[in-house]
Amino acid sequence: MTVYEDGRRVGSSSFTLFAIPNAVGHCRLGITATRKVGCAVERNRIKRVLRDIFRRHREELAPGLDLVVNPRPGASRVPTARLERELLERFADLTRRLRP
Repeated sequence: MTVYEDGRRVGSSSFTLFAIPNAVGHCRLGITATRKVGCAVERNRIKRVLRDIFRRHREELAPGLDLVVNPRPGASRVPTARLERELLERFADLTRRLRP
């Protein structure tokens, strides 16, 4: 996948975030939660929480990026406020790194 091969990556204790510029003009989100993250209930919970955070902050995010989030094991037990803070901080790091 192009975002893994050509994009930038930043990590946190809860997830790894990948990003690559796109030509669409708005941010798109992909989430890959493997069985290492936990059972189906835990995987679905973390995906739901990450999608909600993305939805609430979509206007604040830089336009034209494809994002892929890979949650780490135990991420489903992290409080939502902490996940939100980590995601926004890592996103800011990525946008700084992707600027020419």
